[in-house]
Amino acid sequence: MPLSEHEQRMLDQIEQALYAEDPKFANTVRQTNPAVHYKRWIVKASIGFVIGISLLMGGAIFQQVVVGVIGFIVMLACLLWGLSAWRRVAGGSGGEPAPAQQAARPKQRRQQRPGMMHRFEERWRRRQEGENS
Repeated sequence: MPLSEHEQRMLDQIEQALYAEDPKFANTVRQTNPAVHYKRWIVKASIGFVIGISLLMGGAIFQQVVVGVIGFIVMLACLLWGLSAWRRVAGGSGGEPAPAQQAARPKQRRQQRPGMMHRFEERWRRRQEGENS
């Protein structure tokens, strides 16, 4: 959702004040891109997944059940870690995290289509108005 002109001016003023107060910190924050961070997570998760496969296969070849189970757990953990990072990278430009986007969706759905609670509230309101009139 785009910012209004007033909000954009306020944001620009805050940014200028930040640069004036601490230019080194402001420069560091401006150069940091969350997508780069999540892409590193994906690479690390991929490496961990390959290590997990190696442990699983090594456990199967040498008939070491414990090593195989550990390999499977490592694979599963790295898969989940990589998928969560993938969702965050694909979820947007990095300005708004994925959970905040997901939290906004149900609110939009409720506004488009009233649910059961809305109907109950409407009935209650009509009853109260009928008794007061």
